[in-house]
Amino acid sequence: MQITLSHKTLHFKKPARTSRGEYSEHNMVVITITDDDCKKIGLGECAPLPDLSADRDAYTTLSATSRLISEALASGDYSDFLRPYPALLFALESALFDYQQNAMLYDTPFARSEVGIPINGLVWMSSYDDMLQQVKEKLLAGFKCIKLKIGAIDWDEEMRLISTIRSRFSPETLQLRVDANGAFSPDEAMAKLKELSRYSVHSIEQPVRQYLWHDMERLCRESPVPVALDEELIGVSSLEEKRTLLDTLRPQYIVVKPTLHGGITGSMEWISEARKRNIASWITSALESNIGLRNVALLAARVYDITPGNVRNVMPQGLGTGLLYTDNIEMDMEIRGNRIWRCMTEE
Repeated sequence: MQITLSHKTLHFKKPARTSRGEYSEHNMVVITITDDDCKKIGLGECAPLPDLSADRDAYTTLSATSRLISEALASGDYSDFLRPYPALLFALESALFDYQQNAMLYDTPFARSEVGIPINGLVWMSSYDDMLQQVKEKLLAGFKCIKLKIGAIDWDEEMRLISTIRSRFSPETLQLRVDANGAFSPDEAMAKLKELSRYSVHSIEQPVRQYLWHDMERLCRESPVPVALDEELIGVSSLEEKRTLLDTLRPQYIVVKPTLHGGITGSMEWISEARKRNIASWITSALESNIGLRNVALLAARVYDITPGNVRNVMPQGLGTGLLYTDNIEMDMEIRGNRIWRCMTEE
């Protein structure tokens, strides 16, 4: 088994804007595992987000990344060794599972192209007119759930957009999620959540910035809009820390991103512990290329038991980011309507 590393930079079709700033490109390290004859191959992607990932500065050179991989594999428990490095853990796990065609990810109806995974349509922050146009495009494409990034343009404009959507589509027709990326101040958050509740919003991700546990616990307890934690999970790597966070904050949802939240192993821990507390969840990508996106989708298909018989009961996942780049890597996936499918090819 041989492991090789390579750099790649992806370029967004248009800047991806959040309340924290915007991205025009995304750097990553691709892990490739092959056998001596190159007949077997496994791919993984290490793509931390510069201003967000706990391990964002760990992969400055390929030699540094290679050294971490060597130390992890020599440790006897690479998953535990790489807990502080979720992006690399996700990449290495994914590459090994792909190389082995591990049944946990590859023996599912989704992996066999028998069912597609429901996904939300993502609407990025922009001007009112541009966001409204994005919404129209998602609806025409067949999406039944739309996620709006909010908190960076004028609040009244954002409320006008949400009001316009709700005036045309009932909650039974269209599920509406919003993501503030921590944009609200603790003093204003509750008033804004009450205003959002007028429009039957399904959930709000990370209304205030992470580490404000006193304020976040109150919002999770009192908000008229269900709260989903996202950034709050970053850097919480041990099982005991995860339990403490969930027991303290008691959100209605968690949004799990393997690149940010502990790779495959850590993500499954989060979901398992949340279920024990009747906290629901869904999985999303973190702006990875199609390599990472495919591996996130394979994980979602397993942990939510997505089959043709129960797919209608599955919450939409955040797996619609593959169309964001001008130079994405071709993989065996495509979006049809409001679902992402794995496309098997005949050999």
